[in-house]
Order: sequence, then C-alpha cells, then structure tokens
Amino acid sequence: MEKFTTLTSTAIPLDIANVDTDQIIPARFLKATDKKGFGNNVFRDWRFNKDNSINAEFVLNNPIYKGKILVAGDNFGCGSSREHAAWALVGYGFKVIVSSFFADIFKGNALNNGLLPVQVSEVFLKELLTAIKANPELEITVNLIEQTIGIEGKVSEAFEIDAYKKTCMINGYDDIDYLLSKRDKIEAFELKKANA
Repeated sequence: MEKFTTLTSTAIPLDIANVDTDQIIPARFLKATDKKGFGNNVFRDWRFNKDNSINAEFVLNNPIYKGKILVAGDNFGCGSSREHAAWALVGYGFKVIVSSFFADIFKGNALNNGLLPVQVSEVFLKELLTAIKANPELEITVNLIEQTIGIEGKVSEAFEIDAYKKTCMINGYDDIDYLLSKRDKIEAFELKKANA
C-alpha cells in the first residue's frame, strides 16, 4: 500500500444516500480475484446506460468534477461484504471517501486496501457537498496525522480512525507488513521464551 499522511485534492460530489456495494461494483464483475481492472467498472450501472453508452447525467462522467476524494451521501458501502467494492474505488483513483456513515465491513475493507473512509457529521457533509457543487475547483485537505478534514483551511472537522489502521496507513503497511515491522521484537520475545 502507498503511505498516506495528507491529501489535498478537488472532490467529486456523489450526493446519494445508501450506496450499497452492488452499486459500487455490480455482482457480475466479481469473477476475478485480482484487483486489476476493477476501477473500470466502478459504479458501472450508473456510469453507463444499458446500451453501454456513457450516462452524461452521472457525476463521475461530468468533466467539471475530478479528484481523488469522493464525497458521498449517508450510509456508504452498505449491503454485501464484498472487498471488490474497495478494489474498484481504489482502482478508479480514489484515495478518500467521505460520508456521514459507513457500513462496518466496507470501512474495514477500505482501510485494508489503502482507501481512507472519513466519517463526518451530517452537517459538515452537507456543507462539503454544497461547497463542491458551488465550486468544483474547491480543494479539500485530509490530514490523517491530525485526523482532520477541511475546506481550503477555512472549515474543518475532526474524524475518528482506529489507531492500528492509522499506523498502517501512515506507514503504507498491510497486516503482514505491520508484523514484519515488529520482527526484531518478535524474535527477541521468542528467544527470551526459549531461554526461560
């Protein structure tokens, strides 16, 4: 995984509540076990019409919006527990997803794949969505070390994150990398135990 400390980026406003994992990556694309290519099909049934033409009405197809941050409505990532949803979002290029609530399994899958789910208050979420729609060039800064998210330094809010997952994201560790970073301590413990 890539290290994550701070990100400043424009954002895409997905002002839809209750986005489930089947909407993020439809079930028909779950046959592969490799992460590659999933970004091409993120929000497939919303991004494309039934005849595979581009749905110009969908926000990800609107050229005025771009960036590595997706600001979504309440209850993002609900539904089935597919890790492919996180793969698809990362594959598309997102580094941060902002919502006022995340499904627990989606949140864990996101963190395990280097995608930071930032949970904010409903009031702050509404402010973000309104601000982005008013100014698509607006930059949002997410500071993982300080656990804050802000609009060009003017309005900010703190967010919570599990301390272990924070350490992993800052260092670019997956669970195995984290264990390997503790190799000296593990070996010293095993040696002490063997000599006891």
